[in-house]
Amino acid sequence: MPAMARLETKSTSDSVEHLKQVACRLFAERGVDGVTVRQIAEAAGQKNHAAVGYHFGSKEHLIRELVLDGAMLIEERRDAWLSALETKGAPASTREVIDILVRAAIEPPALGLADSYNRFIVMLAMTHRAFFMEVLGTQWNASYLRCLEHLRRLMPDMPAADKTQRFRFMGAMMGSVLAARDEELWGEAQQYTSHAPDWSSAHTITHLVQMMEAIIMAPYEGDAGTSFSIS
Repeated sequence: MPAMARLETKSTSDSVEHLKQVACRLFAERGVDGVTVRQIAEAAGQKNHAAVGYHFGSKEHLIRELVLDGAMLIEERRDAWLSALETKGAPASTREVIDILVRAAIEPPALGLADSYNRFIVMLAMTHRAFFMEVLGTQWNASYLRCLEHLRRLMPDMPAADKTQRFRFMGAMMGSVLAARDEELWGEAQQYTSHAPDWSSAHTITHLVQMMEAIIMAPYEGDAGTSFSIS
């Protein structure tokens, strides 16, 4: 995505927030490369097809704002909850830390993007990971990295590289499950529905935390038991 100069900053308005919500949904469904600024404007009911350029300067800057809108709220919640644990001493269990990672991404909803933000960032990270990480930077990922350091301390003994690999597995699982949850709860209706009780229940989130903990805390066997063949 080539960088483009942003136009003069416009004041925040309902129409701007509506554009963001519509764009986030479209990007979540089709990916950022599958949506044009004209399509965003039309879906948002804007008669002026240059609305995205007028308010954001470019599609790239719109995408940046969407990433940061959710990331800043998630970071704020995650940092507050983790700091509260740290004031009582270091977290005593991996479940405490993983619970923060999961719940920070879903409670409360990320602005007006609750129905699509997790799907949007999963899609973006898959197709434009370098861009996504550049936008996120370290400022809005600091408490996530602190969480990983606590997990690293509490995990079974294994090479550092394998601990890092488990973090990748855990992160991929959390992202895909939360994206699937958003799709089931919101989907094309674009409004919350409780027709999917498995996804809307508190038990489901608790179970997700337990499964992510299993990835992190599974006994380490190295390369043992992997000598199989497919004939």
